[in-house]
Amino acid sequence: MNYKEDLGTVIVTGGSRGIGAAVAALAGERGYAVAVNFATGASEANKVADAIVAGGGRALAIQADVSNEQQITRMFEQAERELGSIKALVNNAAVTGGFARVEEVSSAAIANVFAVNVSGTMLCSREAVRRMSTRRGGTGGAIVNISSRAAHTGSAGEWVHYAASKGAIDSFTIGLAREVATEGIRVNAVAPGLVDTELHAANGDPGRLQRLMGTIPMGRAGTPREVAEGVLWLLSPAASYTTGAILQIGGGR
Repeated sequence: MNYKEDLGTVIVTGGSRGIGAAVAALAGERGYAVAVNFATGASEANKVADAIVAGGGRALAIQADVSNEQQITRMFEQAERELGSIKALVNNAAVTGGFARVEEVSSAAIANVFAVNVSGTMLCSREAVRRMSTRRGGTGGAIVNISSRAAHTGSAGEWVHYAASKGAIDSFTIGLAREVATEGIRVNAVAPGLVDTELHAANGDPGRLQRLMGTIPMGRAGTPREVAEGVLWLLSPAASYTTGAILQIGGGR
């Protein structure tokens, strides 16, 4: 792996596995110091960070539950202190709440999904803006939120509650992008479709990808690396005139 010049620090929430791990790895390759956030799965997060360091980059695994405001603040402070100025944030941490029809979903599941997926994204973005905004003495930066094609398909019969949380992410992305557009901060989202990760099996349906393959015009699931490439493009100067965008990476689905 070829590590480039230092681009500052990126925090990747939920960076221990799947799309988050792929984003963290690619960010390290491109020259970011990477704060690999995790709530659980310390060994996996440390493996991601260690691999970046082994390739000549800088990285640190930081535990923080993004549904907890105090832990978010501590994570940002630690990342800044140990890795340097925060220049980018990827809000990837999310939970699905499990498969359930709306008539069966519990209030606890709904609350947890929105606490992690929506409140966590908003609070992490708040901390990033406080550090990046030129209005507050910062030098700018970029935020990428991980949305989902579920926000547009609705995920009926599976996880409408999760899809609704990702719809909120789309709205938040557009609103924050317009709010900080003159403060040196770009805010965009990536909306993955069906991606080959452990998410499906972890939610009790290991055959989900194969079952839904026929709904993907390209005829295959995506890979975490393909999603990561989109994220890193949005973070890069190549996307300097792009803000408030929701980049669909779903094979046409």
